[in-house]
Amino acid sequence: MRLGKTPEKTTYDARPNVILILADDMGFSDLGCFGSEIRTPNINHMAAQGATLSAMYNCARCCPTRASLLTGLYPHRAGVGHMGANLGSPAYQGYLSNNSVTIAEVLRLSGYRTLMSGKWHVGGDFDAREIDSWRIGDLDHPTPRQRGFDEFYGMVDGASSFFSPHCILRDDGRVEITDNHFHFTDAITDAAIGMINRSMQDAQPFFLYLAYTAPHWPLHAHEEDIAVYDGLYASGWDVIRAARHEELNSRNLLRDAWDISPRDVNAPPWASVSNRDWEARRMQTYAAMVEQMDRGIGKVMARLDALSIGNDTLVMFLSDNGGCAELMEEDGWAQYYPRVNHDGSIVTPGNRHDLQAGGKDTFMSYDLPWANVSNAPFRLFKHWVHEGGISTPLIVRWPQGMPKRVAVHEPAHVVDIMPTILEATGAAYPAEFGGHPVYRPDGESLLSLLQGADWKREQPIYWEHEGNAALRMGEWKLVRRHGADWELYQMDEDRTELNNLARRAPTRVRRMARDWQTWADDVGVREWADLRGVLARIWGMDSTG
Repeated sequence: MRLGKTPEKTTYDARPNVILILADDMGFSDLGCFGSEIRTPNINHMAAQGATLSAMYNCARCCPTRASLLTGLYPHRAGVGHMGANLGSPAYQGYLSNNSVTIAEVLRLSGYRTLMSGKWHVGGDFDAREIDSWRIGDLDHPTPRQRGFDEFYGMVDGASSFFSPHCILRDDGRVEITDNHFHFTDAITDAAIGMINRSMQDAQPFFLYLAYTAPHWPLHAHEEDIAVYDGLYASGWDVIRAARHEELNSRNLLRDAWDISPRDVNAPPWASVSNRDWEARRMQTYAAMVEQMDRGIGKVMARLDALSIGNDTLVMFLSDNGGCAELMEEDGWAQYYPRVNHDGSIVTPGNRHDLQAGGKDTFMSYDLPWANVSNAPFRLFKHWVHEGGISTPLIVRWPQGMPKRVAVHEPAHVVDIMPTILEATGAAYPAEFGGHPVYRPDGESLLSLLQGADWKREQPIYWEHEGNAALRMGEWKLVRRHGADWELYQMDEDRTELNNLARRAPTRVRRMARDWQTWADDVGVREWADLRGVLARIWGMDSTG
């Protein structure tokens, strides 16, 4: 609820404020409340006061998930079937379609003040090496301010140095970074708190989209935060992964005591690793980035309480995809980022054993074996649509509007976020916007589930990313890697996807595959083999993750 003053009168608005918090590349078991050794007391507190959804699904990659989250549509229907590059069809244009409407646009129509701090990444493609040629705000590079947000602070592309970001905007103007103590995670938090403070001068409720870039690569954290984890990862990824699985089971965060998936075939046994201190340092830095984000969330929540609006604010926290197994220089990603910081110091990219992760002079990732830990107990990673790539928790807190809940295991998807927020706020979804007809949301409201009702999903959930495909229909999941055969899993018994039932149930496989193909045709999915060549010409590299 909001109390606000105008020159003429005092008004009372019973609608909740809404904060939607999105982490970047954080895996299923990276939170303390989900079995992790990483310190996340503020998110843990949110979970203890609200509801935790253990079967929350995303779209396997940052751009598609963000498009889906903001519009309530599957990413292809929203125009972001792949990433930011325009691959030549409406489903793959790389920016939000005019036939979609964002949460911010709908809530602003309903009288909300709309705020965003963090990462946009649904407004076309950008090359960080050529900032002066960026066409920010063009028809094919829409900004948050053009898609419904009254205020914006953050980045429009996908990744950057945390200490020396190459392009930060405040509203529509570029912000020059000159502070040698700057860190983007802290700046995102501070900007969000400033927006909340300013919104309290109005009689409007607010919607804040708080889109952190942590813990996405590069591994950049304050040295004092990294030092907190000294020695913790010396036991290696095998021990840490097993410990997380045990903790998940002890907390009843898995519906059944599913077996943990085996260590990924591309991850060596820890006992065979020769640079253990260097490897442990990478995970220490990753953990520090998660903790720093959690600390920022704690500051935001404390500000709500100081303003006496914490109980009346609906807060939702989730991640855009599972843990990321991408390399840096080795995969070609680092070539797209500047190699000089704002203070003139030189950046050396790549996961190099002669450098330690964490500082502004590095540009590293934590790599596949640690991502396998992040996604415990599941298989695979960001980019794939097995559980490790698409499943991360949803934590919801709204003391005024919903009771405390134990872990909820019903499957949900990011397309459900917009319908949930609209039902909670009473906002009406338009039939058209800006002179364009808009698609109806693909998702279903989760509000009754969060409020304790006996809720069952009505529609299947679908995925496609770079030819990786899946369909979840009730307890059954059909999934395949690009170029491979369909696999079939009974999720209530085997959510870690260890027992492929495809050969034992060929009729079910064919029926579900036909259903998936009908959906794919409807939303405009194209063959990845055809799109891959287009992308290679645009980016000058092959995309494998």
